[in-house]
Amino acid sequence: MAMRWKAFLDQVKERGDYDTTEEAERAARTVLALLGAHLVGEVRAELAARLPDELALILLNPLQAHEPLSPERFVRATAAWIEGATEQTAAWDVGAVLSVASDAAGEELTGRVLFQLPAGYDLLFGHPQGV
Repeated sequence: MAMRWKAFLDQVKERGDYDTTEEAERAARTVLALLGAHLVGEVRAELAARLPDELALILLNPLQAHEPLSPERFVRATAAWIEGATEQTAAWDVGAVLSVASDAAGEELTGRVLFQLPAGYDLLFGHPQGV
């Protein structure tokens, strides 16, 4: 079952320590648009089905990526898309959004998402491997 819009944004707002829901929404839209470019097939569709409809559409219609981004480049790309963001604040944005998306996805689907991504994304999702 998909997570509700308000619940998703409330959790992102709390984890990202944002002052406003608008800040949480901007981070969620940006991070999920970038993530969608890295996922394919059934995994992307299943993750979208567990997100609020507004964010599912963003994940399913992602920004275009010519190659998979390393976690560091993913954070830099996020910073480039969020006005006024630095790499440090973008890392915070990415962690807040992806950890909530991981909670919505559940452990099994999160594992399949991570399998499609370059090494190191486990930390961005809040699921360090081998720790």
